[in-house]
Formats: sequence, C-alpha cells, structure tokens
Amino acid sequence: MSLLKQFDITGKNIVITGAARGIGKGIIRVLAESGANILCTALTDVYLNKLVEELSMKDIKIEVLATDNTTISGWDRTIDFALQKLGNIDVLINNLGDAISKPVADLPGEESSMTIMEWNKIIDINLTHAFLGCKTIGPHFLKRKKGKVINITGIAARQGASHMTAYSAGKAGLARFTQALALEWAPYNILVNSIAPGAFPDADLENEQFLKERKNWAKSNVPLGRFGDLNEVGYLAAYLISDASNYMTGQTIYLDGGLTYA
Repeated sequence: MSLLKQFDITGKNIVITGAARGIGKGIIRVLAESGANILCTALTDVYLNKLVEELSMKDIKIEVLATDNTTISGWDRTIDFALQKLGNIDVLINNLGDAISKPVADLPGEESSMTIMEWNKIIDINLTHAFLGCKTIGPHFLKRKKGKVINITGIAARQGASHMTAYSAGKAGLARFTQALALEWAPYNILVNSIAPGAFPDADLENEQFLKERKNWAKSNVPLGRFGDLNEVGYLAAYLISDASNYMTGQTIYLDGGLTYA
C-alpha cells in the first residue's frame, strides 16, 4: 500500500456542526472535495443553502440540516438524519462557537456586565454542545468500536482575554474535555482531538474595510505575518480524519501562525 493511501479520506462519513460559514465552511470545502460524505448542520438554513449552491457548482453534494445543536432534541434530530442519509458515522466535528465581549461585573464607565443568561449561552455554544454531541453519538461509536471526534476550540484555550471570560472558559474547557474524553474512549479505539485556530477572518460577516484593517493587524501581530486561510483548518482536519493520524488522541493542535507564542 502506498504511504499516501493513509491520507485518503474518500467515503468517510462526517457530521459537522456550525459549519455553513467561516472555519466550518473551510473545513467542509476541503473534506467534500477530498471525497468525504458530509452532513453539515447550522441553526438556520441561510448560509447552508449558499454552501450547497457553491459546492453544487463543483458537482459536489453535501447533506444539510437546520437544527439547534446546543440541545438534546437538536442532536437527536442530527444523529437520526445522519444515519438515514449516511448509513453510519465515522467522524464527528464539533464546530459551534460564539463570543460576547462584556465584563464579569460592572466596571466604571463601561456598559453593563454579562448576565447569567449570556454566560450560559456562550458556555452552551462553545462547550456544552460538544458534550451533547459526544453523548448522543457515543453509543454509535462504542458499538462499532471505532470513530473520531474533532473539537474546534481556539487560542482562547491557552490565552484568556479581558472581557472574554465566558468564551475563554468555554474554549479552555473544550480542550480539557477533549483530553479527558480521549482517555475515556481510548480502550474502544475512538480518537478525540481538537484544533485551536488562531486568526481566521470570516468574509461572510466582515466587510472589505474591516478585513483590510485586520490584515494589517496580522502583519504586525502574527509571527507568520498573515491571517490563516480557512482551507488550512480543513487540511489539518483531513489529516486527523485520515488513517495517518491513528496514533494521535487527546491533543489540542494550535493552528495560529505562532500567535499564542508571540
């Protein structure tokens, strides 16, 4: 067998959440063009439909589902739909993420502090959704005695930031969740890793002027002098999905151009 065959992900059945734009979109583009079968979920179908149209122009088909993956009912729908469309599931990619920039308590001269509801929302999106996904799909992986989980965390898993306590706590928690679950599932040949992207702009949400300003920021602040290309997260995900990574589990890989060490 050719060594490169170990990197082939053709026919892999993959479920990925929160993936209709941004980093998730970059992951899907790479995996779909590499021959994987994909179910992509998002809260609404606005960006899902755009993604389907974009890939269909390349004669690539993906399955999509609008659902809330911060709830058990949303995950039940996701797994049922995935098994119906894909037959089985080889890989789960937990990619939901969001942030609120607010202080923990009221600070002089600033807007109001974060509410408990806002805290819970950010923790649910960044951390609890991955727990729910693994809890729901876990029986399927355990029965088959194989499977892979990739959690998308971020550089906040290593570096906290002022006014970003909920986001930082969620992403750091996801990295430790990854490590702990990897140990729990190792005896059953289920691998759990996470990717921590650095600065990756989302062209679907940011206007041209803002992107230009952020590009200039990256030149001065990111050791490699640039933002990441969204597809680059997809390349790393493809490696983790492939058989080439079958001895790796419990790891958080920082894909950040050196930003966390700057």
